[in-house]
Amino acid sequence: MKLIMAIIKPFKLEAVRTALAELDIEGMTVTEVKGFGRQRGQSEIYRGAEYEVHFLPKVKVEIAVADSMVDRAMEAIRNEAGSGQIGDGKIFVLDLERAMRIRTGEADDAAL
Repeated sequence: MKLIMAIIKPFKLEAVRTALAELDIEGMTVTEVKGFGRQRGQSEIYRGAEYEVHFLPKVKVEIAVADSMVDRAMEAIRNEAGSGQIGDGKIFVLDLERAMRIRTGEADDAAL
């Protein structure tokens, strides 16, 4: 099992959710986060004054998947979240040792 963590632009969330649902990936955790990568923030104008925004709003999506679904899930996220512009985000894949559904006690792949 793997835990896929994707940092994406907020307005891409619904498209990513739909693409993952089409792969029968059920369940995700979404967190509103702020951060920056290579773009190191951006300049914005507010009431005629320019100022630097160092931490841009992003969304962190976390999904647990079987090993066999990792490549398809990553491709779905990339296809829907990518625009070819700087700041599209990143996808991280981590090993997931154990999982358990609290209600039924199902473990590991059955819990996903």
